[in-house]
Amino acid sequence: QVQLVESGGGLVQPGGSLRLSCLASGTIFSINVMGWYRQAPGKERELVAVMDSGGNTNYADSVKGRFTISRDSAKNTVNLQMDSLKPEDTAVYYCSADVRTSYYVPTLRYWGQGTQVTVSS
Repeated sequence: QVQLVESGGGLVQPGGSLRLSCLASGTIFSINVMGWYRQAPGKERELVAVMDSGGNTNYADSVKGRFTISRDSAKNTVNLQMDSLKPEDTAVYYCSADVRTSYYVPTLRYWGQGTQVTVSS
């Protein structure tokens, strides 16, 4: 089994910064893509930023230039530095990881429990 645990959410004023962290633990053979999604009230879950095992990244257009994803593959961690936050960034942020638990099984996507980010004055 694989667990993803997020930390770092909270309340911040517009223009402020937050850093989210996620640790994957359990039976992990390899992790390909690891990253962040978010879901605001009444909206569907959307991609924020992801990074594959080769270091390639994909950002939502709405966060480009403001958010930065980083990853430590040796420690199975992924971070999201969020700067110049806007009220529309308010959402529950979920960590995700595409994990193989052994050489013989396919990749499955795992999710964290989510962490609330609220941007408000």
